[in-house]
Amino acid sequence: MSNLQQYLVQKRAALLARNAVDPATLAPVTLKARATAEGRSGIRHIRIRQHHIISDSPADFAGYDLGPASPEIFLGSLSSCLTHIFLIHAADRQIPLSRLEVEVQAEIDQRGGKAPGFETVPFYPYNIRYIVELDSSASEAEIAALHHAVETWCPVLNLIKNPQSLEGTLIYKHVA
Repeated sequence: MSNLQQYLVQKRAALLARNAVDPATLAPVTLKARATAEGRSGIRHIRIRQHHIISDSPADFAGYDLGPASPEIFLGSLSSCLTHIFLIHAADRQIPLSRLEVEVQAEIDQRGGKAPGFETVPFYPYNIRYIVELDSSASEAEIAALHHAVETWCPVLNLIKNPQSLEGTLIYKHVA
């Protein structure tokens, strides 16, 4: 049994325990992430629960390339979520996986919105797509059903497909 397959057994046990909880006893959870720009480098420290991620810009945008840029973290978040949901549903369906890899790609055009002739080109990531490579002894039909479940249940994928409302608040403190 591969290490990934051993993990799927563990994942299935956790999933069964989680699914045994009465949904009526659950409440929404507030997710939080906080970023601060710090020091001469301008790197962004992102804090999520007890975790820390450094985000930076490439050298051509006054960065030191000490970490991925925000759009790259966004794509990384999507690839991580897709991978996790594949694992959850493979464990739930008892589909054996010996390898799973998800790559997310997108274009970003620095000319977007500002260079003549590029006014309608997005300045944000676009043409987002993903490629899944997996090795399994499951049938093609089982893998197709797994993929369909992932597309149905991946939170980050569905956030992109079905954007939510977003509200911003600015707290300004004038300093002399």
